[in-house]
Amino acid sequence: MKTKIFNGVLITPYRNRGLGYVVTENGKIVDIGTGNPDIPDCEEIDAKGKYIAPGFIDIHTHGAGNHDFMDGTVDAFLGAARMHATHGTTLLYPTTLTSTNELLFETFDLYETAKAANKEGSAFGGLHLEGPYFAPEQKGAQDPRYLRNPVPEEYNEIFERGKGIIARWSLAPELEGAFTFGRELVKRGIIPAIAHTNALYEEVEEAFENGFHLLVHFYSCMSTITRKNALRYAGVIESGYGIEEMNMEIIGDGIHVPKPLLKIVYGIKGAEHIALVTDSMRGAGMPEGRNYMLGSLKDGQMMKVVDGVAKLLDESAFGGSVATMDRCVRTMYKTAETPLTDAVRMATSTPARIMGISEKKGSLVRGKDADIVIFDDNINIAMTMINGNIIYMA
Repeated sequence: MKTKIFNGVLITPYRNRGLGYVVTENGKIVDIGTGNPDIPDCEEIDAKGKYIAPGFIDIHTHGAGNHDFMDGTVDAFLGAARMHATHGTTLLYPTTLTSTNELLFETFDLYETAKAANKEGSAFGGLHLEGPYFAPEQKGAQDPRYLRNPVPEEYNEIFERGKGIIARWSLAPELEGAFTFGRELVKRGIIPAIAHTNALYEEVEEAFENGFHLLVHFYSCMSTITRKNALRYAGVIESGYGIEEMNMEIIGDGIHVPKPLLKIVYGIKGAEHIALVTDSMRGAGMPEGRNYMLGSLKDGQMMKVVDGVAKLLDESAFGGSVATMDRCVRTMYKTAETPLTDAVRMATSTPARIMGISEKKGSLVRGKDADIVIFDDNINIAMTMINGNIIYMA
């Protein structure tokens, strides 16, 4: 059965095509164009003049809806995915925190079960391992008990236990053994990314040459200009601007990266190198003024959610965000004043390219997966479709 979504403004996301339609069949986009042609034997969805865009792709999220992906239950995976789907996310990458390997392996087992059972939420694209190979000086809300350097004996076991389900792994490239580890990730088809790092610019340059092409939650938990013996040294933040082809995540809540910095980052890097992410914890989509656990209920750290963001209880650092992808797009469009097409691009085609899935995801093109959202000018989600199935309708 074909489905035609019509009477909506098409965002491809490279351009605004004006009022048009998209036809889906068997989970794929089979036609797209302007106007509203008559298509026999077709279910019809009237977008009522709203925008029709590719589904949002969140490559960094820890949870939502009072669920964390490390809670140790299938229900946590499914509950978080359902919450994200109501906010326009059609594909996400469940993200871990530093933990014991036992908890990590438990998460691996649950992921596979949850992926098979996930029929009502954002699809899962693979796991994103955040840590445990981080610089203690840039730990942020990561649990310092588990920080360490990468060693083959450990990560080879993790590779074996997580075979086929690890999509990316974030670490500090200046740690001993990090470049060897990064090359091994690339060889296995796993994307290495730079996070929670105290590296110097030159170390990031070398990391880039070893396959590290993504900076995680740019501006958060990374080095900047330092001074030693009167000399200034550039850090990771400067490398994000100086290495032209370097990609970066931006937590799009307008708080982790405020308006002036959003405008600077966008002005220099452009939509083609910025992926909007939520980095959301379990408080996403939940009421403020309450405390929520970051990480597993058994072994996490308590955070407070106030003023649109999660913080450590002493408010000395952020503890992840409570953003959803619709908020991220809205922030770039309304706060950073980027064109809507670019705000959508940073949530769709750019993350799809970074994750190596552009042939299937990230744009409204014939033959690609029918992952589609409808939203108004304030990015309020009216419909979320995943692989041709309507998951959410406002």
